[in-house]
Amino acid sequence: MSRLPRSPLFYGWIIVAVTFVTVLVSAGIRASVTTFIVPLDGEFGWNRAAIASAISINLLLYGLSAPLSGRLMDRFGPRLVVLGSLVLLALGMAGMLAMSQLWQLSLLWGILVGLGAGGSSSVLYATIASRWFVARRGLVLGILGSANPTGQLVFLPLLMAIIVAFGWRTGALAIAAAVVALAVPVLLWLRDDPTDVGLRPYGADRADAPSAKASAQAEAPAVPLVQAIRTPDFWFLAGTYFVCGATSNGLVGTHFIPHSIDHGIPEMTAAATLGVMGGMNFVGALASGWLTDRFDPRKLLALIYALRGVSLFVLPFVTDFSGLLIFAVVFGLDSHATVPPTVAVTTRRFGKGSVGTIFGWIFASHQFGAAVVATTAGAIRVSLGDYQYAFLAGGVVALIGASMALFIRLQRPSPTMAPAAT
Repeated sequence: MSRLPRSPLFYGWIIVAVTFVTVLVSAGIRASVTTFIVPLDGEFGWNRAAIASAISINLLLYGLSAPLSGRLMDRFGPRLVVLGSLVLLALGMAGMLAMSQLWQLSLLWGILVGLGAGGSSSVLYATIASRWFVARRGLVLGILGSANPTGQLVFLPLLMAIIVAFGWRTGALAIAAAVVALAVPVLLWLRDDPTDVGLRPYGADRADAPSAKASAQAEAPAVPLVQAIRTPDFWFLAGTYFVCGATSNGLVGTHFIPHSIDHGIPEMTAAATLGVMGGMNFVGALASGWLTDRFDPRKLLALIYALRGVSLFVLPFVTDFSGLLIFAVVFGLDSHATVPPTVAVTTRRFGKGSVGTIFGWIFASHQFGAAVVATTAGAIRVSLGDYQYAFLAGGVVALIGASMALFIRLQRPSPTMAPAAT
């Protein structure tokens, strides 16, 4: 066990800073594919459908790798898993420099980058927050959750400027260099557990803090995955996160701009509104983390999904920029706000020692919901000529998610005592 010099700053906050940058870079890389589509089409003549096939492989492996990386984090710690993920990301982006065939794009971007991004997804910050913090855990989850939209807001404009000025290969090289540079602070400062530096989780020794005491009491020994999937609480959590992915990434994230264009709103206006939504993601994630520390996370989840449902009921009837802007603010505030309360409920229900594994599978249901609804909403648009019924159905699904959140138990049922023999 390595011990660091005593400092008035709890070392866990350094862990939070390193993790924030890691998630930010990973999120930026995942979102960067949109800047490569046109240059790759122009140089190699690959059509959009062919390029999209590689992107689909990336999205699928990104979701499926979350349970695997969560299991590895529970067993070997986050540090080793993050370093392995960075190696895959660097190899994938650097390999694109010599790419000339479509199958190479599927291998490099689809498989290597997809698997690498999965190791530094929300499973990473769920594990970090549950291991290092008892008090302020919700705030930490909010901070780390905001790294996702921040990464997209920072990377996309910067990368697009590099590609326009110097070409897509320079953009890929810049990403690979950023990943290699990120490995340095991970090696130097990231630690798996507070005991590695002779500490206890933040707030674990504060008996006067009611929220910390309640969380500590709720966090009994880890529940194995086999046991967890036999409980309705696991399926309620997976179901709510399926709803989250379906209504955010699958529905709005994929079809918001086409829907806006269908209603006569210019492309640049729709894209700018999407940028506003990204900024609200940052605010919503932080606010949700703060609220998770103070209120029942199940009720907070129910409120978030209810507000999302209401906004989706309104969206089909929005035909001007002002209405679109209001929707972007409301939906943006709750789009990433589900992460802190979902992780908090998972931790308190199944124990912090199994968060990586169990939340990994819950996150996989998020991506599955996104994939299913992205395809379904597109089919509705093709068959009916409008997204109206897709968004209305999304509103209904969001309300179902709000109902499911209220059925989750925060504590495990106590074993029934056998009656004493007379």
